[in-house]
Amino acid sequence: MESLIPVVNKLQDVFSAIGQSPLDLPQIVVIGSQSSGKSSVLENIVGRTFLPRGTGIVTRRPLVLQLVQQGAPEGSPSDEWGEFLHIPGQKFSSFDDIEAEIVRETERATGRNKGISKKPIHLKICSPNVLNLTMVDLPGITKVSVGDQPLDIEEQIRSMCMSFISNPNAIILAVTAGNSDIANSDALKLAKEADPEGERTIGVLTKLDLMDPGTDASELLQNRVIPLRRGYVGVVNRGQRDVDSKTSVVSALKREQQFFKSHPSYRSMLNRCSTPTLSRMLNQILMHHIRDCLPDIKTRITGMMIDINQEIEALGAPAEAMNGAHLGGILLNILSNYAANFQNAVEGKGSLADGIEMNELYGGARISYIFTEIFGRCLQAMSPFDGLTDDDIRTAICNANGTRQSLFVPEISFDLLVRRQITRLEQPGLQCIDLVFDELQRMASQCETTELTRFPELRDRVLDVVNQLLRKCVAPTQNMIGNLIKIELAYINTSHPDFIGGSRAVAQLMDRVQSGGTVGPPPAAR
Repeated sequence: MESLIPVVNKLQDVFSAIGQSPLDLPQIVVIGSQSSGKSSVLENIVGRTFLPRGTGIVTRRPLVLQLVQQGAPEGSPSDEWGEFLHIPGQKFSSFDDIEAEIVRETERATGRNKGISKKPIHLKICSPNVLNLTMVDLPGITKVSVGDQPLDIEEQIRSMCMSFISNPNAIILAVTAGNSDIANSDALKLAKEADPEGERTIGVLTKLDLMDPGTDASELLQNRVIPLRRGYVGVVNRGQRDVDSKTSVVSALKREQQFFKSHPSYRSMLNRCSTPTLSRMLNQILMHHIRDCLPDIKTRITGMMIDINQEIEALGAPAEAMNGAHLGGILLNILSNYAANFQNAVEGKGSLADGIEMNELYGGARISYIFTEIFGRCLQAMSPFDGLTDDDIRTAICNANGTRQSLFVPEISFDLLVRRQITRLEQPGLQCIDLVFDELQRMASQCETTELTRFPELRDRVLDVVNQLLRKCVAPTQNMIGNLIKIELAYINTSHPDFIGGSRAVAQLMDRVQSGGTVGPPPAAR
């Protein structure tokens, strides 16, 4: 059981090094309002003073604190030391140096103003006097921006706290000052939003020695006011006067024990009071919580390992160990697979790693949609008389007759009007070319194989060559569309079966007359 927490700590270090956390790891997240005593609680658990202090927001970056119970390494002058993940291998035996490094690292990311950052600081403290624990200290919840703090500082801190405590595997340590109304606790309010049932929330009541005479927190410690499944623990921290006078944490812990043992209300509930009790409780809760979460974590890690191994196998052997002939074979194989993927995308066989695209039309299906739906509907929506009025027709006939009067429509005016309308068919064709070209470019960028991702320069070069090839085909295709339109303009085929000429129009008119139809305007218009 004791080895579970160090294992989670190693996973946490690995995820921090790669800059992402694919798993929700079990950890204890400490939240509380400003001046609620969060930092003092952590220092009492560690037994040393190492956290920055001051007015306003002092904790401006999440501090991931890993406590490891172990003795001093060989050759080390001290049995207590700390190590930062951003300075691997450098051990700090002075806790004043640890405090100074926390300040430097905070200012490096956030500057000297009172802004905050979500990027955590990872600190590991090894000591024979601590229990194995992993805790995350977050900035204190504040209501109003002060000085040069951002105006939305409250929302920033709230968002940061929610991002940590919304982890279903996180234990929430809600720190609240015991000498204030528990109903106004910002920490419990925030914890209730992430953990409505209180299943993974532990309440910590600080400043019990500062409560008004005649009052105590026994009802809270007995979990009767705002019930939490894991209950509450009361602690007494060092005051500012103790900090200024350099009172050691060890002395403060002895005074805390004496306070609870001598208090008439707390002496009967010592199992819910004092910092050592809190440390033991957190250690046991975290170990059992990790044990409960371990099967799911193991399953997810196994799945991730299988995916990574498959990806490594798909990438192939290291290129450094290959000769020129072998590299040439790999290049030919990569290009062949890329061409096959492109062909499969056109034919609808699927070129993506997870098979056929389900969310949108892709590849050949998209090109077919462009032809049948976009281009086809555009042609069908075009009326032969769009942009052609009766006045235009009348003017064309008059211009074709010149000074002569004619009983029949001149063919030259008909040709001019038809050619004008045929020319309008060219623009939809050019638009169709652009849409198909864009889709082919998208296919080219999405058809890359896993092997191709190994070689970024080759990938860029392949995409560049394919795009150039597609771009070279645009101009000839546009010329072909233009030539088709010119062919139609060169000869108007009035012998086509679908063409209704003058004789057919007169024949249809006579049929309507003989069948009892009317010629001319309807009766209502006469």
